Amino acid sequence: MEQWYDVLIIGGGVVGSAIAREMSRYQLKIGVLEKNLDVCYETSGRNSAVVHGGFAYDTGTLKAKLCVEGNRMMDQLSEELDFRFQRCGKVLVGNTDEDMETLKRTLKQGEANGARGLVIIDKEKLHELVPAVVGEFAMFSPYSGILDPFNYTIALAENAHDNGVDYYLDHEVTAIGRDGEGEYHLTTSQGTFSARWVVNSAGLGCGKISDMLGIKGYKVIGSKGDYIILDKRTGPLLPMPVYPVPSNTYMGIHVTNTTDGNVIIGPNAETVTDFAYYGVPKENMDYLADSASDLWPCIHKSDYIRNYSGILPKWVDDQGVIQDFKIEIRDDLAPRAINLVGIESPGLTAAVPIARYAIGLMKEREELKPNPDFNPVRRGIVRFTEQPLEEQARLVAENPDYGEVVCRCEKVTRAEILQAIHNPLGVDTMVGIKYRTRSMMGRCQGGYCQMRIAKMIEEELGKAETEVRYARTGSQMFFGKVREEVL
Repeated sequence: MEQWYDVLIIGGGVVGSAIAREMSRYQLKIGVLEKNLDVCYETSGRNSAVVHGGFAYDTGTLKAKLCVEGNRMMDQLSEELDFRFQRCGKVLVGNTDEDMETLKRTLKQGEANGARGLVIIDKEKLHELVPAVVGEFAMFSPYSGILDPFNYTIALAENAHDNGVDYYLDHEVTAIGRDGEGEYHLTTSQGTFSARWVVNSAGLGCGKISDMLGIKGYKVIGSKGDYIILDKRTGPLLPMPVYPVPSNTYMGIHVTNTTDGNVIIGPNAETVTDFAYYGVPKENMDYLADSASDLWPCIHKSDYIRNYSGILPKWVDDQGVIQDFKIEIRDDLAPRAINLVGIESPGLTAAVPIARYAIGLMKEREELKPNPDFNPVRRGIVRFTEQPLEEQARLVAENPDYGEVVCRCEKVTRAEILQAIHNPLGVDTMVGIKYRTRSMMGRCQGGYCQMRIAKMIEEELGKAETEVRYARTGSQMFFGKVREEVL
């Protein structure tokens, strides 16, 4: 039997979850169909985690407008949803006369877009802001920042869920039909659904879903970027992201601090057709390190703790030119379907404004009644190690599980792991626990805690060893016992 909704959102990444959260402000029955086992396994969790200022996009585009709006509201969102955000600023570093002219044009464009506080600074001021940087001058964007992309996405999803939105993980949409009365019928890997409205927020799958809706012709390419993560001991050397002077289509290989004290190097940019391959070749890591060292000569292999990559869905025209965000309703082809195509950078910064823009198109076609019970506040898992000693003592007295450290590198307690295992969305993977607590993200990358966490998942959720998955369908941690105990 089909499950019926007013709105079905295809894709539960940062934009899909922002749409779900903002739609839950209204009296609508909303469902989210996400093909992965969590909400931040693709582009939403695989990026530079930078809150952009809005100066890098052509004036008048949705990218520029919605980025500036997203930047301005990030403090309030962080307060409401309890995710990490730092307005640390950012510098674009130059050395030549040509660089200076490019930065002046970038500053002028940023001011036209509404970006705040942009200023050209000299070498002395640059090195006052970032002592270890190499450069003669820079454009300083004081309102740029960084955030935790995992917990931002999770926070949006959990707040949407708290406000009545149903999340269906591991539900890949395989077909979309529409009956004679205009209602949509969606076939997924786990069952069928119907809805009055459909939202295509499928990220890397946006072109495929657009075709299923009958809105054909969008060419979406993948732009794959690789990254290196450095140990936290490098963090004090980088108080803000450092970028080279940008080109017309690419911000360049940059060095970025994170909200947890690490440093990330990257990305490069490679056009790909495989949207599921995230490997990072050694030669790419060497190229990242060599290129970024020209800006920030503090990169040493002894500090590498992990690499990763992400893929951006870029909508291009027939000449391969990257296009603006497309957020549309095509009444002639797919009435009551909101189609989002090419939502790449700055999608993380602009997620909530994108959601509000999409809902605005919906409001042009029907009246939406406010939900009087909507609650914008979500509280995340308390990080025990960051609490004052008095608060730590109180927490341990109330719950002894706070007194047991499971992840030694990041000092994550058993109580935090248990909260993550019993998360509101029902995510039960190892990486799901990792993204919610930072366990397995430290220097040893889970060498000490990973097996302990797997055992906790088994015990808490009643799973057999062979049912514990790392991140994705088919990613079982264990396939059987090496040897059986002999009695």
